[in-house]
Amino acid sequence: MDESIFIKILKKEIPGEIVYEDNDCFAIKDINPQAPIHLLIIPKKHIAKVSDANNKDKELLGSLLLASQKIAKKFDLDDNYRLVINNGPKAGQTVFHIHIHLLGGKSLSWSPG
Repeated sequence: MDESIFIKILKKEIPGEIVYEDNDCFAIKDINPQAPIHLLIIPKKHIAKVSDANNKDKELLGSLLLASQKIAKKFDLDDNYRLVINNGPKAGQTVFHIHIHLLGGKSLSWSPG
């Protein structure tokens, strides 16, 4: 399987601004931001989409949410941010490597769909 664009960014094979990294994941700035702060939180382990995850991925998936807290704090978002995960092309997923969109820096309205 080819490596995702995200792994190529992590390996510095292509440009991308990494703003956070730990043992399980890293975060980059989205190249098409939908909010003043729009980051992608990406696991280092490749899982194409949420529906492909299994029980072995439980801890990793939880660590992504905990990383979002640290990243939000780093960007002074406090309790004012949104997390979004798209699952599959009809839901808007364009890169098939699980990632969480962290959006903030303004009031966010509803509905996103």
